[in-house]
Amino acid sequence: MTKQIRELTSPLTRWRKWLVGLLTKPIATLSPDQRFWAGFAFLCIATTLLIQNPLWSAAGSFAYQEGDIARETVIAPADITFQDPDGLERARSAAKATVKPIFRFESNRQDQAVQGFQSAWERLRRTTPDEPARMANSNVKADLDWTGGGGTEVAKVLSGRQFSRNELDAVRSALREAAEGYIYDDVERQYFQNEVFVFDRSRPNVQTTASMPASSWLALSAAREKYKERINAIKSLSPNEANAFYSAGEIFVEPSVSYDSVATEAARETAAASAEQQSVVLRRGQKVVDAGEMVTAETLSRIAAVRNYTSGTRQANRFVGLLLLITALFWVAWKFVQHRGVVPRLALSAEKTFALIGFVVVIQTAVMAVLFRLAEFTALQNARPPMNDASIWAFAIPFATGSLLMTLLADRPTALFTGILNALIAGFLAPRGLEFAVFAALVSSVAVYGIGRYRSRQTVTVAGGMIGGAGALIAIAMIAFTQQPFILNTVLLAIACGLVGGVMTAAVTAVLLPFCETLFGILTDVKLLELSNADLPILGQLALRSPGTNQHSHAVGQLAEDACRVVGGNGLLARIGALYHDIGKTAAPEHFVENQLGRNPHDRLKPTQSAKIIISHVNYGTKLAKEMGLPQRIIDFIPQHHGTRTLHYFLKKAQAQALPDEEISENDFRYPGPKPQFKEAAIMMIADSCEAGARSLAEPTPENIRFIVTKIIDAILSDDQLDECDLTLRELTQIRESMIKSLIAMHHSRVDYPGYVPPSTGQFKFAELMDSEERGFKYADPKDIPVSPGGEIEDEAFDRTKEPTRADAKTN
Repeated sequence: MTKQIRELTSPLTRWRKWLVGLLTKPIATLSPDQRFWAGFAFLCIATTLLIQNPLWSAAGSFAYQEGDIARETVIAPADITFQDPDGLERARSAAKATVKPIFRFESNRQDQAVQGFQSAWERLRRTTPDEPARMANSNVKADLDWTGGGGTEVAKVLSGRQFSRNELDAVRSALREAAEGYIYDDVERQYFQNEVFVFDRSRPNVQTTASMPASSWLALSAAREKYKERINAIKSLSPNEANAFYSAGEIFVEPSVSYDSVATEAARETAAASAEQQSVVLRRGQKVVDAGEMVTAETLSRIAAVRNYTSGTRQANRFVGLLLLITALFWVAWKFVQHRGVVPRLALSAEKTFALIGFVVVIQTAVMAVLFRLAEFTALQNARPPMNDASIWAFAIPFATGSLLMTLLADRPTALFTGILNALIAGFLAPRGLEFAVFAALVSSVAVYGIGRYRSRQTVTVAGGMIGGAGALIAIAMIAFTQQPFILNTVLLAIACGLVGGVMTAAVTAVLLPFCETLFGILTDVKLLELSNADLPILGQLALRSPGTNQHSHAVGQLAEDACRVVGGNGLLARIGALYHDIGKTAAPEHFVENQLGRNPHDRLKPTQSAKIIISHVNYGTKLAKEMGLPQRIIDFIPQHHGTRTLHYFLKKAQAQALPDEEISENDFRYPGPKPQFKEAAIMMIADSCEAGARSLAEPTPENIRFIVTKIIDAILSDDQLDECDLTLRELTQIRESMIKSLIAMHHSRVDYPGYVPPSTGQFKFAELMDSEERGFKYADPKDIPVSPGGEIEDEAFDRTKEPTRADAKTN
């Protein structure tokens, strides 16, 4: 059986031992004080580096471009004089931007258009046959000379008849009107600004400034359309002739203004060459930019000055200052743990409790540091609000992870303190420190007080949902506090991020919880409930090989749990500890009275041999529990529920049977201990003896139960077995009354059945009171029960072949 259990449980045990060894090996040679302060220093430095990491400085909140919206208010920390290396380039770019585009204007463009058309027309008329010739010979073919637009098809139409002078004058007038003024090519509209420079080619030294050219100038397409409208307005022309005249004159309507790229670039280069770098001078406390303002070129230079100042020698100063602040926070945490003492649910020393808090804080800080930068990166990838607001994305950070972990692992006060500590650190990391410190503190409080006992893994999921809902509401409150407009997209994004924060809190907690349970040996309620599974190999073997011990363990667990509830102990821990407190009896179950149905094996053994067998169940049970990988707190129940008491009646038998010169050592009959070190173990010691005593009663009446319980507790107290635990006399009284009440409920009397005559109980009748289901002795008088001076019931010490009497008990 032991080999089977070892094969099933050793992988978990080896993994835990390997992990603990890996973490503790580097400091194994140090003294306890040295290890503590080394760990304290590590926590302080690690947390500070996570907050103020030089590798992340370039991606900080000062990364802006011109036109961005400032995400926070920037104030000069000191008097600063700075030569911005990028400032000269920005000054040159600004100087270039001040140079207006240069256009060239040809004021006689309409005359050129008319002259071009007139010249083409005259050449066409010279090559066109006159009317009499065409009439005399219809086969005359003329070689038309046409240099205008439209080609030979237009030339044929225009040479088809003799146009009047008025018609030609109307065409020339339409062409002149369409070609006059400022006409620009449509493709050059891209160079327009509110104002442009215009140079007249006919007067090179004259420069004018044109305002709003896009509205005051005419596009080439529009000018040609204007020409077409004027041609169509000539009534004497047929549609075919009007189209011919439009095609003929269209090419003469040309731009009168053109962009001079060479002159413009030359002017801009000259302006850039004349730009000078200016020093940025800031005074201590001067506001550089307000949150929400647009970042200009001048603001960029000032922000660069502040960034250069803080990233230089002052960066080291800030790191030292932050390290001192973090050290002070951890010192306060240590003092809180010291004065709080041992947390009942943790059962850890103050040093280990502080280590747990420090571990949770470092992990929480690392998660926040990464996700704050992820929120900034996400905001930078979006240009439209509210998606470009990093503060809204930051609501998705799981700020409540640390407090939820400590709530599940420890208790609410410790969890609340951890949540506040993490909230202060979030203030160091966040762009708007105060707001996010308040947000983190509030969601952490919801994690601490929003859930009940941790009795199932679903508790983490439920807690995540509550934290998400609270985070969404608090996020909306933060938007209102910062006076942001209540736009639907902003509100929906804030609610979504708050809900995501709750989901991430549950996810991170679910991952870290088993790790913390294993690393620090913490027994959560869920872990204890997992240990109560009757299908576990050792509990199955206990029920199979030692049915009486198994029944006794469950009864003791119920008694101990009820008593723990009365005095504020961990009832679940006591009940699970009771299931394992006697697993060592599986090695020799028949040597313990609750498993005996026939003769007592101790009747044939020497008292020293019997004592060795009985005491060995403690050592064997401890060894078996360690091989199984049971938590240390459960293992502690095995030796502590017996304490350092002696097997009194076996010792007396040995002394009575000893030869005159034979010396009997009391240590051979004493349990190895230690005495109960914590409240639940002390209650287990009392419950173990009280259950055995009540089981030995032939008539478990309330009076008999009260007598035997009081006798056992008084014996345990008189034997100084409770000196090393924190039980008070008032709590002992409460435990006694709880034991009596629970035992009366377990051994309640049954109704009388008609015709049934119970056997006489006036004197002890062992054979009559034993049946196939009863194990051990039954005593009619509770005074006859063999209660040792240490409060143990030693039925095994009596010979089963004869009926024990009260005189036997007194003699022993």
